[in-house]
Amino acid sequence: MGKLIATTQATLDGVVDPVGEWVQPDGDHGDHSFERQARSSGLVLGRKTFEGLSGYWPSETGRWADMVNSLPKYVGSTTLSGDLPWNGTLLDGRLEESIPRLKQEVDGDLFMHGSGEFAYALAEKGLIDEFEVYLNPLVWGKGNVHVLGDRGTVRMQLGDVKRFDSGVVLLTYLPATS
Repeated sequence: MGKLIATTQATLDGVVDPVGEWVQPDGDHGDHSFERQARSSGLVLGRKTFEGLSGYWPSETGRWADMVNSLPKYVGSTTLSGDLPWNGTLLDGRLEESIPRLKQEVDGDLFMHGSGEFAYALAEKGLIDEFEVYLNPLVWGKGNVHVLGDRGTVRMQLGDVKRFDSGVVLLTYLPATS
């Protein structure tokens, strides 16, 4: 049985989007992230993130592209139908049923990227097992610091802190028990 791990990058001033301009994928934190995701059973994505990533990664090369392109992608959407490109499979049925079923079927962990409506829906329903924030040692000064909008509070508790030589700190949170 796998866990669903929501992972994101953030700056000290809280910027989470767009990551492409400031994220530093190299270094010991990048190696850590790469190794874990390369061993995973796939990615869980919302429609918008799936469409955005599938428009970028298939034309890229290198170790990250090779890994991301080969992983299965499980997509939550109420608007997509039929066969999906880029190793994509639509999640079948309600999230409360399809996510636990998927976690039972896979051998490794599943990683979710993106921080929009889909991520909030999963968090609100208690379907995410861990939340990872790679806190980068920089102030970006522009970008979106809160992409979810005013949707409500989902409480978490600190599970672990890992410090990397690169200066990045990985904060791992678990759903709050009370």
